[in-house]
Amino acid sequence: MGRMHAHAWRTAHRFFRLDVAPQIAVVVGRDAERTDAAAQEFGAGAAATDWREVVQRPDIDVIDICTPGDTHAEITLASLAAGKHVLCEKPLANSVAEAERMVAAAQAAPELVAMCGFSYRRTPALSLAREMIADGRLGEIRHVRAQYLQDWLSDPDTPFTWRLDKTRAGSGTLGDIGAHSIDTAQWLTGDLITTVSAVLRTFVADRPDSEGRGVGLGGSAVHGAPRREVTVDDAAAFTATFAGGALGVFEATRMATGRRNANRVEINGTRGSIAFDFERMNEVEFYDATDPAGAQGFRRIQVTEPEHPYAGAWWPAGHGLGYEHGFTHQIVDFVRAISEGTPVSPSFAEAAQVQRVLEAVGDSAAHDSVSTPVKGTES
Repeated sequence: MGRMHAHAWRTAHRFFRLDVAPQIAVVVGRDAERTDAAAQEFGAGAAATDWREVVQRPDIDVIDICTPGDTHAEITLASLAAGKHVLCEKPLANSVAEAERMVAAAQAAPELVAMCGFSYRRTPALSLAREMIADGRLGEIRHVRAQYLQDWLSDPDTPFTWRLDKTRAGSGTLGDIGAHSIDTAQWLTGDLITTVSAVLRTFVADRPDSEGRGVGLGGSAVHGAPRREVTVDDAAAFTATFAGGALGVFEATRMATGRRNANRVEINGTRGSIAFDFERMNEVEFYDATDPAGAQGFRRIQVTEPEHPYAGAWWPAGHGLGYEHGFTHQIVDFVRAISEGTPVSPSFAEAAQVQRVLEAVGDSAAHDSVSTPVKGTES
């Protein structure tokens, strides 16, 4: 994520008109040698290993947090107290209590911009889908169906990483990729999840210890190494009820062999349906139930025209965008919120609502509960 965010910071002002041109002043990491190398790679002015000193520097305006979840709250609170704008990766924190402290700190400093990095919101096709839903093209929403399928942990000898340690990551697949589905569903519909009924499953109980080598997603299998206990979920499945009455079905897994990054959502309403799959990220499917019976059917909208969200700043029509562009759009919106005072979204308050749903899913699975209310959204 650090590499992806750095690319976005360096790219945003070269394709979008911004009042200010961001500069990467400092890259912070734990290992001095690796951090120096990253600073050179990212074009940063300096490298550091103590984030506490960096957030106090008067020449720093923004802190961009791409660390494991167990550090989000501490870094955010210190940054806001030092008068810095904050962009924090998702999920916002490892607990609702931490998230709520972050929300309170952001609300106490309204002159600062605090945003959570749910970058999939900035995919042009999903942004168009949200506009169509807001315009009433789907009518009353009845169903929300979301899947996020990956396979990078399907080999039981894939090395252990911090994402498999509950104390670092908070949860496993649920918080890592399920959080995206939850945010996308609530953002698209403009409606909140109020109750859930969930199952969490860990298929591989222990994995080879990577010995601090920082193996990332899809790391090579290691045979014969000492094994370390996995303390998070490999897969999550839950049903949900939305405040407006819609029924939601969610699935997230890092064990779906053959699926590298299948982030899918389909929404059905009384007037039509919309479907999206990130494996075809420049397209959205739309079904208009008000068409004559003989003309009905899903139609593909290629979201690359200048009038589509974000697309006009890039390539000629028909020339699609990629994964990295969502992060660039995120920086564009974040910088404009700072320089122009435009509303920021997802705010920390929106991200905290996702955290409440994550907690409710975990509680439901732990207690085999048929229905667990999402705290703060009970009707």
